[in-house]
Amino acid sequence: MERLRYVARAGGVDQFALAREAADALGSLWGEPAELVNACRRMVHHHPLAGSLWVMASKVLIATDPRGAASDFVEDLNADPTSRSVATSLPEGATIAVIGWPDLAMESIHLRRDITVRVIDAYGEGAGLARTLLQRDVNVAEVPLTGLGHACATADIVVLEAAAAGPEALIAPSGSYAAAVCGLQADNEIWAVVGVGRALPRPLFAVVQEQLAKENPLEADEEVVPLNVFTHVIGPEGKAQSTVPMREDCGVAAELLRPGF
Repeated sequence: MERLRYVARAGGVDQFALAREAADALGSLWGEPAELVNACRRMVHHHPLAGSLWVMASKVLIATDPRGAASDFVEDLNADPTSRSVATSLPEGATIAVIGWPDLAMESIHLRRDITVRVIDAYGEGAGLARTLLQRDVNVAEVPLTGLGHACATADIVVLEAAAAGPEALIAPSGSYAAAVCGLQADNEIWAVVGVGRALPRPLFAVVQEQLAKENPLEADEEVVPLNVFTHVIGPEGKAQSTVPMREDCGVAAELLRPGF
């Protein structure tokens, strides 16, 4: 139970690590259906914008073999080819703009030494990402938030990572909407990176949006960005036009939709 409390409150942890820890923590509850439901609801309540936790919780609650479903999902996350899809899809010598610390989108960028990454600072994470990329011999330019417009309008591609995505919108760091519009107005490509476990069915994504709506939009760290400002979506199956319907990474567990959640 202590481990479950840790997962429910763990902040600043990447989604893969969070899902893996959650799967391990839930292991003590496989034979207790009611407690399993409560634990899943508690974790997505404390991490309402983490798409991977919603997908795992839904898979676990729907499956006849919850333990197997959790294990399979963690394996899928570990094998997610999305980061390599980002790296291999970039044109030669491209300059890209990113916001904050999109860990999945940047995971394999060091494989492309010809690429220049403009890291736009968001809630203090930009400098950390820039240092990490420099250590991996990536060409990096740090950009303060005040330079967002110019950085995105003059980049070849704006790359934005989804914490969670639905059929018509996604959740990304605040400033992403403005970044996408600036790039789009300059006729640049705008990529939405939606890794394994981050594409939710409409009912689940609606709950995520409801949770985000409770925050002051002028102070929130994340925001809703409509898919119609993107030109392409990069996912586990590679690069696709944004007009292609968004996939769904799980079914809908009714237990996650109950009022009072």
